[in-house]
Amino acid sequence: MAPMPIKFQELVQLTSSGVETSSITFNSCTLESDHYICIREKKSEDASPEVVIVELKNGNNVMRRPIKADSAIMHWDRQVIALKAQSRTLQIFDLDKKQKLKSNTMNEDVVFWKWISETTLGLITGTAVYHWDIYEPGQDAPVKVFERNQNLNGCQIINYRVNTDGKWMVVVGISQQQGRIVGAMQLYSKDRGISQAIEGHAAAFGTLRLEGAPQDTKLFTFAARTATGAKLHIVEVDHPESNPVFQKKAVDIFFPQEANSDFPVALQVSQKYGVIFMITKYGFIHMYDLETGSCIFMNRISSETIFTTCADNESTGIVAINRKGQVLFVTVDETTAIPYLLQNPANTEMAIKLASRAGLPGADDLYAKQFDNLFNAGNYAEAAKIAANSPRGFLRTAETIEKFKRLPVQPGQMAYTLQYFGMLLDKGSLNKHETLELAQPVLSQNRKHLLEKWLKEDKLDCSEQLGDLARPYDVNMALTIYLKANVPHKVVAGFAETGQFDKILPYSAQTGYQPDYVQLLQHIIRVNPEKGAEFATALANSEQGPLVDFERVCDIFQSQGMIQQATAFLLDALKDNKPEHARLQTRLLEMNLMHAPQVAEAILGNEMFTHFDKARIAHLCEQAGLAQKALELYEDPEAIKRVVVNIPGNANFNPEWLTNFFGKLSVEQSFDCLDVMMKHNIRQNLQSVVTIATKYSDLLGPTRIIDLFEKYKTSEGLFYYLGSVVNVSEDPDVHFKYIEAATKMGQFNEVERICRDSTSYNPEKVKNFLKEARLPEQLPLIIVCDRFNFVHDLILFLYQNQQFQAIESYVQRVNPGRTPAVVGGLLDVDCDENIIKQLLTTVNAASINIDELVAEVESRNRLKLLLPFLEATLQAGNQQQAVYNALAKIYIDSNNNPEKFLKENDQYDTLTVGKYCEKRDPNLAYIAYSKGQNDLELVNITNENSMYRAQARYLLERSDAELWRFVLSENNIHRRSVVDQVTVTAVPESTDPAKVSVAVSALLENDMPLELIELLEKIVLEPSPFSDNQNLQNLLMFTAAKADKARVMDYIHKLDGYNADDIATSCIEVGLHEEAFEIYKKADNKAAAVDVLVEHVVSIDRAQAFAEEVDLPEVWSKVAKAQLDGLRVSDAIESYIKAEDPKNYEEVIEIATHAGKNEDLVKYLRMARKTLREPAIDTALAFCFARLDQLSELEDFLRATNVANVEESGDKAYEEGFYEASKIFFTSISNWAKLATTHVHLGDHQAAVDCARKANNIKVWRQVHEACVEKKEFRLAQICGLNLIVDAEQLQELVKQYERNGYFDELISLLEQGLGLERAHMGLFTSLGVALSKYHPEKLMEHIKIFWSRMNMPKMIRACEEANLWPELVFCYYHYDEFDNAALAVIERPENSWDHQQFKEIVVKVANLEIYYRAIKFYVEQHPSLLTDLLAALTARIDVNRVVKIFQKNDDLPLIKSFLLNVQSQNKRVVNEAVNDLLIEEEDYKTLRDSVQNFDNYDAVALAGRLEKHDLIFFRQIAANIYRKNKRWEKSIALSKQDKLYKDAIETAAMSGKNDIVDDLLRYFVDIGHRECYTGMLYACNELIRPDLVLELSWRHGLNDFSMPYMINMLAQQTKELALLKADNEARKSKEKEQEKTEDNTPILGGGRLMITAGPGGAPAPAPYGQQPNGFAPQPTGYGY
Repeated sequence: MAPMPIKFQELVQLTSSGVETSSITFNSCTLESDHYICIREKKSEDASPEVVIVELKNGNNVMRRPIKADSAIMHWDRQVIALKAQSRTLQIFDLDKKQKLKSNTMNEDVVFWKWISETTLGLITGTAVYHWDIYEPGQDAPVKVFERNQNLNGCQIINYRVNTDGKWMVVVGISQQQGRIVGAMQLYSKDRGISQAIEGHAAAFGTLRLEGAPQDTKLFTFAARTATGAKLHIVEVDHPESNPVFQKKAVDIFFPQEANSDFPVALQVSQKYGVIFMITKYGFIHMYDLETGSCIFMNRISSETIFTTCADNESTGIVAINRKGQVLFVTVDETTAIPYLLQNPANTEMAIKLASRAGLPGADDLYAKQFDNLFNAGNYAEAAKIAANSPRGFLRTAETIEKFKRLPVQPGQMAYTLQYFGMLLDKGSLNKHETLELAQPVLSQNRKHLLEKWLKEDKLDCSEQLGDLARPYDVNMALTIYLKANVPHKVVAGFAETGQFDKILPYSAQTGYQPDYVQLLQHIIRVNPEKGAEFATALANSEQGPLVDFERVCDIFQSQGMIQQATAFLLDALKDNKPEHARLQTRLLEMNLMHAPQVAEAILGNEMFTHFDKARIAHLCEQAGLAQKALELYEDPEAIKRVVVNIPGNANFNPEWLTNFFGKLSVEQSFDCLDVMMKHNIRQNLQSVVTIATKYSDLLGPTRIIDLFEKYKTSEGLFYYLGSVVNVSEDPDVHFKYIEAATKMGQFNEVERICRDSTSYNPEKVKNFLKEARLPEQLPLIIVCDRFNFVHDLILFLYQNQQFQAIESYVQRVNPGRTPAVVGGLLDVDCDENIIKQLLTTVNAASINIDELVAEVESRNRLKLLLPFLEATLQAGNQQQAVYNALAKIYIDSNNNPEKFLKENDQYDTLTVGKYCEKRDPNLAYIAYSKGQNDLELVNITNENSMYRAQARYLLERSDAELWRFVLSENNIHRRSVVDQVTVTAVPESTDPAKVSVAVSALLENDMPLELIELLEKIVLEPSPFSDNQNLQNLLMFTAAKADKARVMDYIHKLDGYNADDIATSCIEVGLHEEAFEIYKKADNKAAAVDVLVEHVVSIDRAQAFAEEVDLPEVWSKVAKAQLDGLRVSDAIESYIKAEDPKNYEEVIEIATHAGKNEDLVKYLRMARKTLREPAIDTALAFCFARLDQLSELEDFLRATNVANVEESGDKAYEEGFYEASKIFFTSISNWAKLATTHVHLGDHQAAVDCARKANNIKVWRQVHEACVEKKEFRLAQICGLNLIVDAEQLQELVKQYERNGYFDELISLLEQGLGLERAHMGLFTSLGVALSKYHPEKLMEHIKIFWSRMNMPKMIRACEEANLWPELVFCYYHYDEFDNAALAVIERPENSWDHQQFKEIVVKVANLEIYYRAIKFYVEQHPSLLTDLLAALTARIDVNRVVKIFQKNDDLPLIKSFLLNVQSQNKRVVNEAVNDLLIEEEDYKTLRDSVQNFDNYDAVALAGRLEKHDLIFFRQIAANIYRKNKRWEKSIALSKQDKLYKDAIETAAMSGKNDIVDDLLRYFVDIGHRECYTGMLYACNELIRPDLVLELSWRHGLNDFSMPYMINMLAQQTKELALLKADNEARKSKEKEQEKTEDNTPILGGGRLMITAGPGGAPAPAPYGQQPNGFAPQPTGYGY
């Protein structure tokens, strides 16, 4: 039997790559192509979600990205991921470029999506289908394509497919109906805009080229498993008229019996092989022929559910993922597919078509035999079709063409060669030999347009020979052929010949070809100089670097006198300005300086080159009159000076250039050049020197430049230079020199401007210079002296020079603000006062600083001088404060009634005047300070002069808290004196409460309580306006409580206006509890009074006595609370009863309960129940009855009306062990659950079970059960247990309890009893199985055989493994479909688990192929007699070659002889050689002969070499046959001659077809005298023996009689052939004569179809096969054969 026709491979195991098994599901794991797998994973609840990407094409590399999304799918082959969040938000990211491509939010949930092309996503929502082109810039949102059909409602969408041209779509969904999975599909046609509802589970689109069809047929295939059966359908969509109709196919799908609920989950069409792969949920692979729908193969590839698939990139197979995380790949096995099909003769036609369509080996012999049979039978058209369609084109050889060329052409029919070529063109393209055979006659008939047509269609195999054939007819076509054939040297020549010079370099770079560019360039320049220049530039700028030597190119241009072209070339070639091109740069400039100086100047001006010989070029520039360029290039200082002196005199002198040039020189060179320019021609060069000096002033330094100008005594140059830099310079010398130069140039306005605006000159130096310069106008000097405060020097200078007018001008126009200094200066020079007064009258008083003027005059003790000026100023309306200050000072000094002025005038500055008065009269200072509220100054002057009474009155009047704080500061040594005056004088005199309050607050704030008490006693205890003031009384009490506690009790009795509550609280805070108690008693606040006794005095006895004294309920309540807090529970309860106060019942209950005062508590609760109906009270009363064991009272209480929380009481009684009381509680409320547990504690188990039955609660059953087990009441425990084991969550704990206590038999009995329960579940059956495996293993097999379908098999498997129960383990594995593990278990523990029939059933179902070979090894070691039976069962699944090698290695081949003979039909080399070795060893020559004849896949030479040395003749005969079969004729004949097997030798010679071999054997028979064999040779080798040799041998050896039959036959054949030749010759001559008479105008292409010659006249006969799509028409050829 042939091996499987598929290749099966595990690409990767996802769990081995770190992927969690829980993430390998349909919703979390996506597979869009064979490039990437995308898994959404979350390791744990606390872990962050991730997206795992497995790169299948990159060594299964795993990438992890921290992405949170509902769904993630990768692009087919790019690092692009599509993410979906919250079912509506879509985002697409490029992971390589790390950028977002697109995002969108849908209006409805997306339930399924996938990539449908390289650029487009398909999206399916609840109502419609959308397409979204990710790479289309204008498509921001998905585009709706069609609405969903109603048949998909309620379905889970599992797939969406679109055909290659995007015209057909299908949506696939599944749903569960009536216990099975139903498939629903919606097929949509884009062109028609309609949908069709179809029942199906999987669908795919594909194409197929039918025989004779000009274009592909589009097919739609789908698989469905309905309630009545399963079918695979293949139908055509969009049928083209030119194609034959594809008949719809519907074939049955086979499902094994054990896969009743299996259904198709995926279909993929392999375009390469033309087959359909179908995968089912249970892991079965089906392979169908796309054209016929026939099933090729079916097997199981996975024991786990397969949930997603895709096609591979090359469309050869299918990739799938199962729940275990295995990524599987299935494709056609090219080496075995055809042999597999051919083992069934009914599949021969399908095998041939598949081999032709996919180019598969295995059918070559069939094709070759079919071709030979058709050709020999004369059916040449069909033979041509077979050759054209042969797999891999193995029949498309030169020999085949020669065969067709030798065939005669029938009249009126197309040559068979042309028919053959036509079929080849229909199928595809021609090979090299076919192309050449077709091109020669086409070109000879000048039908090149046919060749062009086939070239465009890529039907021809382009080669150099084909280009050579086409070149004489069409150079461009030949060039196209050379390009396709990759013949670089001829392509370049073709480009040059056709003038396509611009294509030479790109082509050469593309192909790596290096032509002789210099020679090519010379040729192009001679033909087309312009193109030559362009080509040279292209050579220089090649991306691979320069392809020619620039010097050589320059020589070529110069030799042709093409200076302009050479310049253009060099400019482009040297544009990178490299050092190695220095010589070429020099050459370029020399060439142009000699022939075109303007060009050279432009080149130099562009500064393109820097590496040329600058000295040489500078010299040439100077000679050519390019002085500027020469100056730029010279580096010799003397040369530079020689050239530069004449530059400004040139006609085209550019000052800007010269200035920039100096920027390139050093400082010393610059000064040398400037010096020589001034020396050579100062008049011509001065302006340039000034400009240069100005621009580079910072670099050259102003000092040296000034020295240069002064050297040549040019004030003009110095003025203009400094004028341009003075505004930006801060050098004092620059500014001074400029003032000096401007003065010399008579530019007084500039002198004035600099003196006024500049901040950089030395004022002293400038002042002295201006004084010496004796300027006509002294304004510059005035400005300098005014700016830099040289007023006294200025006044002295002007006064000495009698320039009074200048002084007036200064104070009037320049700066009136300087008047005080001017007056001071005049006073210093002893100027007449009248002059000064006169000067003051001329100045505007508003512009004078009066304070400064007063200070100047006052410092010289001449203040009265200003009185007329000041009075005049006031009369003029000037209200400046300084005027009043000056007048106040004059009045004070003159004692002109100053008090009146100070008190009545508000315009003077009190602080200034007060300071002025401090030493003269403190009282005047006090008046000024108090008027201006100058607090600090007033306090200081009063303290210094002991004016405390005045200060106290000011403080009380001022009422400023900050001032009080300052005066009452601890650091003030005068504080006590001031406070005494405040207490004695200021406060008694005051009648304003607010001011007194501020004073009191100040004392209080500054912590002077004793002083405050004295003050308050003064105004509160003594008669005053403030005696009844409550606030002051409170303050007195507060202060006394804090500062002098002994006085408080006296104040309580003396005062009545205070606030009792506030004062009492204050007393409590400072610990005066008795005073507080006295205050509350005086105020008749008894509740507060008792609070003081209880909380502060802490005397419960005094409080109780006080309560008895006043006998008030609220007092008793407070006393009761205190007693309760003091744990005097009985007294507290008695007090509460006296107060009839039940409000604090919660605390009373709690404390009394803890104290055990239940009898007293009962009294209190009875009192409380009279006014309150609270559950807590009734509950506590009931529980008191329980504690006191007053069960009858408890029962009476519970029967009566109450609001007690009975259940809570019962729980509490239960917790504290009062079980009888708790029974009463629970009985009263019929709480069976808690009553049951109570009975357990009371030891009444039967009653407990009865209550548990009534409660029917799991927790109760568990508690009662545990109690019964603990007491070994197993009968009752079983009753409880049966109610527990039906709850899967309770089962495990129950089992552990029994096992913990060692009650194994009771556990098994309980579980067995539970099997019959209606609610028996899987866990129950499993737990019983586990228990049996541990404690009664002999019963386990019977249990699992009956109940295996209702058990948790993985758990049972673990139990069997732990208990070493191997037969049971194998049984579990088998029924859990874990065939791999079942087989391994048998192999590892065969002693009591092996059964031959069972093992055969298991091993054929395993998924891991390696187990097959382990099983074989196991049988070899354990059961060799059954090995053949095992191998027979595994034949279709194992690799026969591997099996043979295993047995060869161990020298065990005889064990599998029958197996080898059975599989030898597969014609495998290893099998054949193994069989042959066995047969040789057994000397079974008959079987060996059959083997070597029927199966030829072995090493024939080696086998024959072994057999020819064998002792038996039969084996040597077989060796001769092998040699003959492998065309080793001489060796075979020699062996046959050695053993005298002459018949074999004659047959071999005849089969060889070689004349020399036949002649040698013939001579051998003559030499040995074997005449019979000689005669046999003549008969057998009739066509191979030369007649002359026969005549010679007959004559020489007397064999005429034996030779005569041969001679007669030979003469008869010759006569017949001559007659045929003669008839053919005459027919040919008649045709030629007829052809000469008729001019043949028939085109080569008759009606657009090829005819490779002009045939006979008249219309051709119709083609026997109809119209041929390749352009051939059936008509005779002109080849002559």
